[in-house]
Formats: sequence, structure tokens, C-alpha cells
Amino acid sequence: MNTKLRLIIMSFLQFFIWGSWLITIGAYWFQTQQWSGAQFGAIFSTMGIASIFMPSLMGIVADKWVNAEKLYGVLHILGGVVLFTVPLVTDPGTMFWVMLLNMIFYMPTLALSIAVSYSVLKKQGLDVVKDYPPIRVWGTIGFIVAMWTVSLLGLEKSASQFYVAACAAILLGFYSFTLPQCPPPSKGTPSGSLVDALGLKSFALLRDTNMAIFFVFALLLGAALQLTNAYGDTFLHDFDKVPAYQDTLTVKYPAIIMSISQISETLFILAIPFFLRRFGIKQVMFFSMIAWVLRFGLFAYGDPGNGLWMIILSCIVYGMAFDFFNISGSLFVETRTAPAIRASAQGLFMMMTNGFGAVLGSSLSGLIIEKYFTYPDQSKDWHSIWLAFALYALVIAVLFLVFFKHKHDPNAIEETHPEHPEAKLSVEAA
Repeated sequence: MNTKLRLIIMSFLQFFIWGSWLITIGAYWFQTQQWSGAQFGAIFSTMGIASIFMPSLMGIVADKWVNAEKLYGVLHILGGVVLFTVPLVTDPGTMFWVMLLNMIFYMPTLALSIAVSYSVLKKQGLDVVKDYPPIRVWGTIGFIVAMWTVSLLGLEKSASQFYVAACAAILLGFYSFTLPQCPPPSKGTPSGSLVDALGLKSFALLRDTNMAIFFVFALLLGAALQLTNAYGDTFLHDFDKVPAYQDTLTVKYPAIIMSISQISETLFILAIPFFLRRFGIKQVMFFSMIAWVLRFGLFAYGDPGNGLWMIILSCIVYGMAFDFFNISGSLFVETRTAPAIRASAQGLFMMMTNGFGAVLGSSLSGLIIEKYFTYPDQSKDWHSIWLAFALYALVIAVLFLVFFKHKHDPNAIEETHPEHPEAKLSVEAA
């Protein structure tokens, strides 16, 4: 089988798993179980808690001891087993611990999938900046297919959505053992210090002031991502309480409407190589932040009736908001990281975005919404919620322009080989 096709299948299944429940768990939580908003924020924080330590830890393991593709497969199988138990949970407290265990297994696979893809592509002599986005776009397609599958089967409010995810996870787990081997690049190398012995060289990236600032803003954007993941679908579901909107397509199939966001992703992913080379990481990240402002602002004024165009436009700009910080950010880290710490560096990026960022976004938003934007009858002031989120994104954008100092060099984006001078500095800083 063609190498790129094998990586495409991996990417498709990787995000099919997540798409089976990530957007629709809010409907299951609020409409079916009728649990509280504060507790829901805690559930979404599980991916953040797991991402604080697991991607970096598993990245170190993949860099020093275990083939990345094998570790990747084991984690998916274990995650699939846990997902099978989710429908058995009957209280929010237990749900937190079960989802945390699932996230402990799933979150490091996001960084490992990137590390495996980059490793395989480089062994084939290919350019990751040019060749990875067309592969990664199939992950977004997998996410869309999962959302449509769950929605069309009428599982948006059902626990059966977790069975769909579990089957996909176990399938991917076994499939990953057939992928090209990605042996640990640092295996057998002498460890001259405790940092070397523990595989913590990637944290030396934080000693560079500009890289540290980059990671801080990655964290803040990671918080923005969790806001839309957690509340987008349930926001649309809440319109079914308004008689004028009950029979609209948006209320009947909100996951399908939300999937426009992922369809948009497929287009913006393919545009990343052009934008990175033309504008550089600073402007691309700034474009992402402005897109987040529009994402939330359009939601604030949209509705399933005359305001449907604003909801659809919000979903379209989401593609830029997500891709221009998530995918571009991982490529930026790759171009400034030596091969010996590739997996752990991607784990560090994941820790900041889906770790600390997710905890910040999900935990604080749940508490703030419960305290300031929830009426006595438990309905929510969605207009004010989305405007608050938009203001948050706008503040981040302004601060980013002021504090992140980066001079764009198109040749640096082109170059991703071990000889890259900045990559060497990333290691030598340790």
C-alpha cells in the first residue's frame, strides 16, 4: 500500500474517534442526563488534565525507548476499551474519572500521530510542510464523517455515540501495528545529564524567550478551542426550546451544521503551506486569532432563522481559526526542533494547547457561565456568552502582536532537515 495512503487511513481514524463524541457529548450531557454546566466544564477539562503530562511523557517514551507506531497502537486499544464503559456511567462524578482515563490514553496519540507522520515522510525524502497537510486533511474528513454518522443515526443525545468511537479506536489500534516502523531516535545514545536521561530536552525550547512566548499564546488559543468544542453543539440544541425554530434543520441536526466547521478545515489545511511561506508564523497565528473573534461574535448574533447565515459563516471561519494555530503551530515547532526530540517537542506543544489551554478554557468557562450567564431556570444567555468569548480572543490577538517577535524567513519554513541551525540550537540549549 502507498505510504501516503497508509498515513491517510491513520489520520482519518484518529479524528473519526474524536468526532464521534466530542461535539455531541454536550447534547448527551445536558439534554439526556440533565447534569449541571459546572460539572460539564470539569468533564471537558479531562482532556486538558491528561494533556498536561501524557503527550510529553509518551513523546519521551517514543523518543528513547519504544517505536512510536507501536506505542500509538497500544494507547488506542486501551482508550477503546474505556470508551466501551462510558454508557454504563450513571452519575457525573464517575463520568469525570472514566473520561479522564480515556483522555489519558487518547490525548498523547494526537502528538504521536504527528510524530509518526513526520518521521515516515522524512524517511521517504518528502517535505513535511508540503506533504503533511494533504494527509492531515483526511483527519478532518474523518471527524466530519463521524459527526454525520452519529447525527444521521440519531445518536447525538444517546450513549451509543461512545460505542461508535470505541470500535474505531480499537480498529486503529490494531491497524497502527502495520505502519512503517518509527524506532526511537535517541535509543542507545549516552545520557550525559539528568535532563538527557529523562528525555526532557524538548523543554529547553522554553528557555528561548520568543519560543516561550509562542507556547504561552498556544496555551491561550487552546483555551479558545475548548470553548467552541464544549458549547457549540448544545448552543444549537437550545434553540429547540423556541417554537419558531423547533422544526429547522439546525435544531434537528445541529452536529451536521457544526460539521461545516470541519469542512472548512479541509480547505484551510491545504492553504497552510502557501500562507506560512508567504506571511510567516506570526501573521498566520494572528489571522487565527481574528478568526476566533469572528467565530464567537457571529455565534452571538446568529439563530436558525434569519440569522442562519451568521451561524454558517461562523462555521466557515472556524477552519482558519483552528488550522492556522493548530496545524501551523505544529509545523513551526517541527522546523525548530532536532529529530532526536521530535515526538517530545510535539508533546510539549500538545501539552500547552490541549493541556493547560484546555484546562483553562473548560474549567473557567464552566464556572463563569454557571455564575454569570445562567438564568434561575438553568437556561443560558448565549448572546452574552459568545460576546465574552469574542472579547477574550480579541485581547489575545492584540497582546500577540505586541509580545511575539518573529522575523519571517521563507527559507526556514522550507527547511526541516536535521541540519537546520535552529534545530541544533534547540538541542544544544539543554
